[in-house]
Amino acid sequence: MSPTEANPATPTSPAVVPPPRQVLAARTGVAFVFALNGLAVASWFSRVPAAREGLGLSAGQLGLLLLAMSLGAILAMVTAGAVVHRAGSPRTVAGSTALVAVGLVVVGAGIGAWSSVTVVALGLAAIGYGSGLTDVAMNVEAALVERRLGRTIMPRFHAAWSLGTVTGAGLGAATAHAGFPVFAHLTLVAALVLVGTLVAVRFFLTARGGAEARTDETATAGHRRDSGVLRAWREPRTLLVGLLVLIMAFTEGTANDWVAVAFIDGHGVSEAAGAAVFGIFVAAMTVGRTAGTIALDRWGRVPVLFATVGLAVVGVVIAVLATSTPVALAGVALWGLGASLGFPVGMSAAADDEDRAPARVSVVATIGYTAFLAGPPFVGLLGDHVGTLKALLVVPILLVPALALVPATRRAEVR
Repeated sequence: MSPTEANPATPTSPAVVPPPRQVLAARTGVAFVFALNGLAVASWFSRVPAAREGLGLSAGQLGLLLLAMSLGAILAMVTAGAVVHRAGSPRTVAGSTALVAVGLVVVGAGIGAWSSVTVVALGLAAIGYGSGLTDVAMNVEAALVERRLGRTIMPRFHAAWSLGTVTGAGLGAATAHAGFPVFAHLTLVAALVLVGTLVAVRFFLTARGGAEARTDETATAGHRRDSGVLRAWREPRTLLVGLLVLIMAFTEGTANDWVAVAFIDGHGVSEAAGAAVFGIFVAAMTVGRTAGTIALDRWGRVPVLFATVGLAVVGVVIAVLATSTPVALAGVALWGLGASLGFPVGMSAAADDEDRAPARVSVVATIGYTAFLAGPPFVGLLGDHVGTLKALLVVPILLVPALALVPATRRAEVR
C-alpha cells in the first residue's frame, strides 16, 4: 500500500499551509458545528410525539408531515454545491443554521400556539433545507481541516454530530417529562445553536484565509466561474462513491428508524428496552467513528471499509436471527460499529480534490440522502408483509453487493 493511500488526508494540490494553532482552532470550530447541527435536528425528533398529539395526527399523516423535512433536505443537496462554491463554507453554514433556527421556532409555534399542520410543515421544510446546506458545507470544511492536519479525522466530526443528537434526545426527553412547552424548548435550542454556530464559523480555515490562498491563483480561476456540479454528476467515481454512501446511509437510517420497534415486535422487549437498544446502536456508532480514524490512518480506506461493512452484515444477521436477547444486542453493537465509517469516509473521498470538493460533496450527499427519504417507508411496507424484525434483513442484502463499491473510495492517484 502506498503512503498516500495509508494516509487519506494527504493534500492533493499546493496551498499555503496555515499555522498549526490555526488548524487546531478550525478543527474545534468544525466539531462544534457538527455537534450543534446534531443537537438541532435531534431536538425536533425528540418532540415528534408531542407534535403528533398536539396536531391530532394518525401515524400515516405524521409520516407525510415528516416528508416535508426530507424534501427540504433533498432540495438543499441539489443546490448546495453551487451555494458553497459562491458563498464559501463559513457564510453557508452561518446562513443555513439561521434558517434551521427559524424553522425550529416556526415548528414550535405551529405545534403550540397555532396548532397548524401547514405551519409545522413549512418549519420542517426550513429545517431540512438549512440542515442539508449545513451538512454539505461543514463536510467540505471538515475535509479541508483533515488535509491540513495530515491525518484522518472526518469520522470524529461525525462522532461529534452523533454526540449532539444524543444530547438533543436527552434534553428533549427531559423537557417532555417536565411538561416544558414545545415552543419554549425549540426556541431556546434555536438560539443556542445559532449563537454557537456563528462563533464557531469564525475559526474556519476558509473564514481566516488559511485554506483558500493558493500558490497558483490561475489554476482555480475556472472553478470560480463554474461550480462544477453538473460535471460532477457525470463523473463515474463520484457516482460510485455516492451509491456507497447511499447504502451506508440506508444501513444507518434503518437502525435509527426501526431497530427499537423491531426489537419490541420481534424479540418481545419492553418499550423502554427498545429505546435502550437504539442507545446501544448510537453508542457503537460513536465509538466506531472515534476509534476508526486510527485504523484508517494505519491501513487505508479500502481495507477498513471492507472490514466494517462485513461487520455490519454479520451484526444485522445476528440481531435479527439470534434467539437470545443478549446475543441480539451484541449484533446491534456490531451493526453500529460496522455502519460507523461508511458515510464520513465517503464524504472524505468526495472531497479529495480541494477545488472540486463542494460540487462532489454536494452530489454524493444528494445521492446518499435519498436513503433517508425512501428508506423508512420501504422498510415499513416490507415489515407489513414479513414482520418488522425480519424486514431488517434487507440491510445485509444491500451491503454485500456494496462491497464492490468500496474501491472507489481510494484516492485518484492511488487508483
